[in-house]
Amino acid sequence: MSDDKPTTPPEDQPAAEEQAPETTPLSHEEKAATIAEAKARAAAKKAAEAAQAEEPKPPWEEKPVPPDHEDAADDADAVALEAEMTGVVFAADRYAGDVTLTVPADRIQIVCRFLKRDCDYKFLVDLTAIDWPEREEGRFDVIYWLHRHDDSKRLRLRCALAIDASIDSVVGVWKTADWMEREVYDMVGIVFEGHPALERILTWEGFNGHPLRKDFPVEGIDTGAAIYPDVYPPGGGPVVEEAESEEGGAS
Repeated sequence: MSDDKPTTPPEDQPAAEEQAPETTPLSHEEKAATIAEAKARAAAKKAAEAAQAEEPKPPWEEKPVPPDHEDAADDADAVALEAEMTGVVFAADRYAGDVTLTVPADRIQIVCRFLKRDCDYKFLVDLTAIDWPEREEGRFDVIYWLHRHDDSKRLRLRCALAIDASIDSVVGVWKTADWMEREVYDMVGIVFEGHPALERILTWEGFNGHPLRKDFPVEGIDTGAAIYPDVYPPGGGPVVEEAESEEGGAS
């Protein structure tokens, strides 16, 4: 019986060298494409790492970008008003989606009647005034906020007014202007001609000054008024209880 064992070459006999597969050299175009692909992969990897490293900021930490003022001469209400009031110069401005029409103060009542009747602004939302003491002409701005229910559009009217000038009341156009004009008269001192009862509404008649003017003292003024002096002693101190006073008088 023969003992067949695998034979191994002697250690001093070199093994047959493996032959490397033959490769075709790349052309110039193929080399360029390979390099471009590698660069693109590296750039994409770098961008992904940068995006992952930079976490998005929450909305309250992002710096707000204020909107720009835009010309609103093409606004439908501005066009309609310009066609109605030939020869009247006014400006139309759009800011943050809201349109402001600057109109002459002596035409405010006519403008308001037209906007209510022909442009359907049935509601006067607010009426206020702003004091610009550094402005040479027209120290005050009288502001009217109008609202149209059909499309929920808001329209702002602005009138520049001198410190000694007055402006027509619009109570005859919107009844909601009644107390609004009284408040502006009380706080800023603007007189609304034709108002049915132009009296102070937050302070009392005889109050010295108008608190929302910029030249009004920040610390207030001493009006000399005393509120319930029998209960709240002038200059401070404990409150005098009415019941205790009556008991003391009875004894």
